[in-house]
Amino acid sequence: MSDDTIRLVTVGRIIRRRGRLLVVLAVLGALVGYGASLLFPPRYTTSASVLLPGAWEERELLTQQEIATSSVVVDRAAAELRWAGVGGGELRDRVSAGAADGNIIKISGTAETPERAQQLADQVARQFVAYAARVLGDGAGSAAAARPEALRQLVVKTSRRINELADGAGSGQSVESVQTRTELAKLRTALQEAVDELDKADPATHKADMVVMGPAARPTGEAPPTRTQLVGAGALLFFLLAVIAHLAAARMSRRLRTGPEIASALGATLLGAVDVPAERRARRPRGRGRGAWVRRLLGVDVRWDTPAPRAAGDEAGRRIRYRRVCARLRDRLPSSRELLVVVPDGDEVAGRAAGQLVAEAEGDPRLRVVEVSVARPMVPDRDGEAGALFVLGAGDWTAAELTGVAEACADAGHDVVGVVVAGTVRAVAARSAGRSRSRAAAASAVPVGNEATGGAR
Repeated sequence: MSDDTIRLVTVGRIIRRRGRLLVVLAVLGALVGYGASLLFPPRYTTSASVLLPGAWEERELLTQQEIATSSVVVDRAAAELRWAGVGGGELRDRVSAGAADGNIIKISGTAETPERAQQLADQVARQFVAYAARVLGDGAGSAAAARPEALRQLVVKTSRRINELADGAGSGQSVESVQTRTELAKLRTALQEAVDELDKADPATHKADMVVMGPAARPTGEAPPTRTQLVGAGALLFFLLAVIAHLAAARMSRRLRTGPEIASALGATLLGAVDVPAERRARRPRGRGRGAWVRRLLGVDVRWDTPAPRAAGDEAGRRIRYRRVCARLRDRLPSSRELLVVVPDGDEVAGRAAGQLVAEAEGDPRLRVVEVSVARPMVPDRDGEAGALFVLGAGDWTAAELTGVAEACADAGHDVVGVVVAGTVRAVAARSAGRSRSRAAAASAVPVGNEATGGAR
């Protein structure tokens, strides 16, 4: 295909012409997703919230998250739960923690049942609070708690010294003594206020008061991926893979789509391009083998990558193209002799074009149509014919396939006179009586049966 293969119109054509195949593959993907859901038991997840009062920095909250999922906390929770065959190492993969707004640590637990998920989240939250209180108590209960007390003793001594200085400043009779006593009183007041603020901001008195904000809610639905999600994902995945495979196959296709390419592969001259009105129901290729009915059932026996027929003129305009091809044939033939028209077996467009060409030739030149299998080409031996004329549909055959048919013609003694490329168009005019007569004549002129395989004439 061309470089603009991957377009929405192309994807739409795939869905329209390969709909049954895509539906079957989507159902197959859904079954695969259902099978995967049976291998993975359902999981339920719930969360317990722990409030951390006081002022906490972001890095401190990250530290608390790590503590909540640490091996110490999870192992203690496993020891309290006492689930058979479940240890701390397995529970560690089922527990997660995250920081929310307002200094809240959310501890999530995942288990096979809603009850176990609730128990796991609650137990880990309790163990986290207990362990965090112990850590803060150990760090702040001794040295950290002794430092504020020493500071208070220092404040008491300083206050006494300020009182002594105030007494030594005099009885306040002079202006200087009054100012000194006033400054010392302000200093004593500011020092006491600083101690009060220190007590309020003491991390040891606030950060250790972590609170579990109620029990975890019992989950009512499975944690993703659920069985429904796996089934839907499997169907969507197979559908997309099928569409991508069609696009890749079309991009890698080696079928020849233009007249010069086809003529070059056959080593012949392009005599012209003719149009065939598109039919609502194209003739399906005759199936061979046990898998033919499967291909017909899935709709893969008809090409999908052929573009939609383009709009064309009336019947008279199409017939002019056929007459020009007949005129070129008369110029190339030495005399009014018979000409063998080779049509690939299964090329419905080319077969109709060949029949119309026979009708328009009206015996000059005399044309005899034979269908040749592309897989195993066999052309009738030469018996007075002036040569062979190829009539092909555009975009149906590769260069290797056409080369095989050309070699079969050379082996039968036929010289290739030229190539005619046929394409489909949308007829815009009503069918006339003359067209009906020409199609009837074309149908009577196309032989079937033994002549396609080189039998008796």
